[in-house]
This record gives sequence, structure tokens and C-alpha cells, in this order.
Amino acid sequence: MRSVKKKNKQNGVKVVIIAVILVAMLVGYYFYLSNKTREVKEVKQLSEVDQVLLRNLKTDYPPSPKEVVKYYAEITKCFYDGKYTEEQLQQLAVQSRELLDDELTAQQTDSDYLFDLQMDISEYQKNDIHISSYATSSSVDVEYSDTKDGHLASLYCIFNIRKGTMLMSSNHQFILRKDDDGHWKILGWTLAEDEEEEESKG
Repeated sequence: MRSVKKKNKQNGVKVVIIAVILVAMLVGYYFYLSNKTREVKEVKQLSEVDQVLLRNLKTDYPPSPKEVVKYYAEITKCFYDGKYTEEQLQQLAVQSRELLDDELTAQQTDSDYLFDLQMDISEYQKNDIHISSYATSSSVDVEYSDTKDGHLASLYCIFNIRKGTMLMSSNHQFILRKDDDGHWKILGWTLAEDEEEEESKG
């Protein structure tokens, strides 16, 4: 009788221990899910400017001409959105300059670039102009060439611009050059064709 009671007692202790472990696991899993949900919400709450500024160009430079122009277009869209602090504008300007070829950045100091940029943004805001979207050439449409000036790439980016109730498309041709580190840098751009305007139906 004693051995049976002892065995029952041991079984009871095991059941309690297992129950405690299961409860601990459930509590742990609940907190894991809670933190995961909170992290997802925090990511979703990041503004477009925050997301653009998250990129570290020293460790995560765009790998192709298309990706360079795409990131430059993202920064440009943020410039004319107006939803940022003065500090964020300065950070965007730094990111933008990092994508430019040394030959191009040598034409302006950082402070002159920022001043001209602020004037340009102010003009856009006065005229209620915003960049609503953009589209770059596909990777297969990028043209490469070897010249005396280096290894070049050419592609297009169309900026869709809203001015009041008017929609405009501005098509730019970008020229990029590969630097000594293998990074594609923007050497310059030109307006590829006249801007097209149409009445907004929205």
C-alpha cells in the first residue's frame, strides 16, 4: 500500500511539474507574439522618409545602375513631399550626394547644394507641386558603354508630377559611371522629352 501511495505521489509531482512547464511555455509564447506584433506595428509606422534614411550606403550601396536611380528617385520624391524635419532634410541631402559622381559633386559645396535644394523645394511647395510616383527603365533597357571617361550606363526615369489638378510626366535620362570601388554613381541627367500635361480625373 505504501509503495502504491508513494508512486501516486511521485506521479502527482510529475503532473504538477509538467503543468508548470506548459504554463511557462504558454506565457513565454504570449510575450513573444506580443513583442512581435509591436515590432511589426513600429515598422508599419515608419514614414517614407524614415524608410529611405534607414539605408546605410557604406554597407548597402545599390548594386546596379537601375537600383541607384531608383533610390535617387525615392530621395527626390521625399524632398518634395515636405513631411520631414530640418535634420531629416539634411540627412536626405547627404544620402543624395552620396549617389553622385565626384565630378558632379565637385561643382557645388555641400552647403551650396543644400541651399539650392531648399530654394527648389520652396518653389515646388508655393506652386503646390508634388511627385506622386516614378518609374525607372527595366534592367534589360539599361545601356552600357566603355568610353575614355570610364564605364558608363544610361537609363530613364519618369517622374509623375501633380500640380494642383494637373498631372505631368517628366522623363529624365540618367548617365552613371562606375567608380574605383565598383559603385555606380550618377554623372548627370537631362530632360529626355517635353513634359506632358493632362487634366486630373481624380
